[in-house]
Formats: sequence, C-alpha cells, structure tokens
Amino acid sequence: MSMASPFERRRAGLLLHPTSLPGHYDNGDLGPNAYRFVDLIAACGFTVWQTLPLGPTHDDLSPYSAQSVHAGNPRLIALEPLLKAGWLQPDPGPESGEEGWAYRQRRLIEAYQGFQQHGAAGQDAYAVFQHHHAHWLNDYALYQAIHAAHEHRGWFEWPRALRDRHPDALAKAQKEHAEVIIQRKFEQFLFFQQWIALKQYANERNILIFGDIPLFVGYDSADVWAQRKAFQLDQEGQREVVAGVPPDYFSATGQLWGNPHYDWEAMRLNDFQWWKERIRTQFTQFDLLRIDHFRGLEAYWEVPAQEETAVHGRWQPAPGDALLKALRKEFGRLPLVAEDLGIITPEVEALRDAHNLPGMKVLQFAFGGDAGNPYLPHQHIGNTVVYTGTHDNNTTLGWFNELDMGARTHLFDYLGGKPEQMPELLVRAALASVAQLAIIPLQDMLALGGEHRMNQPGVANGCWRWRFQWEQVEPQIAGHYRHLLELYGRV
Repeated sequence: MSMASPFERRRAGLLLHPTSLPGHYDNGDLGPNAYRFVDLIAACGFTVWQTLPLGPTHDDLSPYSAQSVHAGNPRLIALEPLLKAGWLQPDPGPESGEEGWAYRQRRLIEAYQGFQQHGAAGQDAYAVFQHHHAHWLNDYALYQAIHAAHEHRGWFEWPRALRDRHPDALAKAQKEHAEVIIQRKFEQFLFFQQWIALKQYANERNILIFGDIPLFVGYDSADVWAQRKAFQLDQEGQREVVAGVPPDYFSATGQLWGNPHYDWEAMRLNDFQWWKERIRTQFTQFDLLRIDHFRGLEAYWEVPAQEETAVHGRWQPAPGDALLKALRKEFGRLPLVAEDLGIITPEVEALRDAHNLPGMKVLQFAFGGDAGNPYLPHQHIGNTVVYTGTHDNNTTLGWFNELDMGARTHLFDYLGGKPEQMPELLVRAALASVAQLAIIPLQDMLALGGEHRMNQPGVANGCWRWRFQWEQVEPQIAGHYRHLLELYGRV
C-alpha cells in the first residue's frame, strides 16, 4: 500500500468511473483527460478518487459482471501514450462508419506491430509483466481468443473438449489463435502500465485510488472457465445454484443475478488461494477497496438455477470470518470498505465490526421516515463512508425532483434551506457528517439532473454510458470546493 490507513483522518473524494471521462471515441480512457481529472480532484482539495470495477466487460458494458477478476478493460487503453512511445503513427481517426471501439481495437493491433519494431526499451518490462501475471494472464488471453472464435458465446456453450479444458484441445487452440493470444496479453500490459502510471500520478498528489470489487463473478468469465472447482457447477459446467437477493421492499420477486456461487468448502481447503490472488491484483491497482454485497460473506441467497425469480431461494452460511482472517494474515492491514446497504442482519454487522471495516451510509436513503433512520447524519459514526448517492442511485438532483412531498418536507425540516440549493444541501450534509470519508459522485458536484445517471439496477440496456464534458466544470468550482472541504475539516 502506498500510504497510511485511509481512515486516519477526515477525507473527501469524488466518484467517477474512467469510462465517464471526456475524450474521443466511445468512452473515456486513461489518457490526458484522466490526468486532468486528477488535477481537478487535487485543486478542489479532495484526496480520494473512487472508481467502479476496472475489468473487461461484456457488450452490456457492466463493470459488475466482468470477463476477469484480474484483467483490465482494454477499452480504457489510451492511444496518446502509444503515439508518444513511437509504437503508433498519427492517424486521422475512425474511418467512415467505424465505431469507436472497433477503431481503438484496430489501433491496438497496429501498436503491437509498432512495439515489435520500435519497442526494444519496453521488451524487458513486457517479459516481467507476463511472468508476474502468468497465473491468470495465460488463461485469460486463451479464453478471449476462443470466445471470439466462437462468436462470443459463453464458455459453457463451447465444444465439450474446450469447455472442459482437455489438454490436447487447449494446445491446439493455443496454436490456432496464437496471434490473438499475443495481442490480448500485450493489451493487458498496456492497461497495467497506464493504470499504474495514473495511480502513481494521483498518489504523488496525495490522492488515494478507491476501487470496487464485486463479491460474485460473472458466469461467462475466464475465472470460472479456468477454475471450475472453485464454483458450484455440475459435470457439464452448468450452474446448480445462482446468486441473487430475496423479495424485499424494492422487488416482490427479489433479484436474480445469475452468478454462480463459490464452492466455499473447496476454497477453504486451500486456504482461500483464489481470493488471495484476486485481492493481490486489486492491491496493486488500488489503495482502498469496497467489497460490493458484503453481506454475502456472512450468508448468501442461493436460488436453484432453473428458477425464474429469486423467490424460492434459501440463505446459506458463508465463511467470511475465516476468509478475512486468511487475507489479514496474508496482507496485514486490510484497506477494505463493506458495502452494507439494504437489509443487514446483526450477524453481518458483527462480521464487519470484528474486522473493523467501515460500512456505508447513503443520504438519498435518509428522508421520508423518522429520526431512527440509520442513514440520517445524526446516526452516522466515524468508521463509515458517507455518500450523497452511489452509481446505482439517481443523481441527487434527479432524486430530489422525484421526491414526494412528505420526504421533501422532512429533508428541508432536517437540513434547512430551499429547493434551489439542491443538490449542494445534500453534498454539505455529507461533508459535515462525522464519517471519516465522504464521497460525492461527480454528477452531484456538477449539479446534474437525472439524465446523467450512470446505472439503473434491473435495466438491461443503455446503462454505464454516461460521460461528462469539461464545459460542465465551471472555473470557480475548485475554489468553492476547497472552501467547503476546509469548512468541514476534510482538507
């Protein structure tokens, strides 16, 4: 870890996924706009940048169902550093009708050719990278190559010999797809180089990088294909049970996520090696990590795979205490935050507190009830991360515009102020909280409406695509936020 505990003093940070940065093509990347964003964070006095998971996504672009728990998303690779290194020649941009991702892929292939010709200085670093990451990189690159060759069908639909990883079939695939495999490894080298350089730039400006680790793993992923014994799958690789949450206030049928469940007994037998490797990779990329759906480490909702809703599931115990002890033994201090939103039992709270992990408070959940609501600021404790909203919520302005009169009355009764002061009233409430860390989504700092929302849970299409523009960042914003952070003791 690059610094002391993130919770040794009051801090504040911004939440923005790198795909939401401005720039060319179809999504933000790790190029000049990322560095400019770090400069904005520093100018405002923030000391944390929180992102969503960085793994390679499927076509829905959801970072929470990635194709690997180790790999980085190649869509984030910036082209500018490759031009600077001499591995790419200048280019007018996408050809007519060519989409941004297709253009970026074409340029990354050109970059590998340029690296072979002019990359002598980088060859040693590339060899070290491949050696250091071999435990996941080889399987990931092979998975990607076979995936593409089979029209991006899930590994569980591949021919049996490939699905079940017969050595002869894998050796044949390695030969057949050698070019694609090399390209995928090179892209991971570029991603890690660019991400670590950006992280270093942020750390040098006293900014911590705060990552996010989904508890469960995507079924169609290199991890599940390569390490089937770690998951509850049958002989054919089919899921026996899947993850979700039971019916609650938000959904009468619960949520059926479909992720395979871990075979916790198998994991316990080798002292959680799979988890240690996963966390080790994350700790090279981040200073602090949020564990999404933390409650699943105490007990998880298990639904038979053939069910169409999450209603007919059952709670199963998980060895969260043993896992966290094993991780602590391996890594020492664990800079983890428990995402403990929703219906949380005393057992989950006991697990969180036994390992001294900060939980989360979201102010958008605070209003419309009574003084006992745990999200109201007077209920907060120091060892907590407070948010106005998260990537799954509406923007605070969008949320406020949809509030019923009772909740609005409660909000102004509690905070004072007037409607035209939203969303800053909620931002100030987060900054004033006794929580050691306050995180503000960039949309709330920029007072953007609901059309700028990042994700809507349960909506399959159109999420994860939001991007901001530099014109939305007014020149006086840095001075204003530095004043607020000084006012609330967070600089």
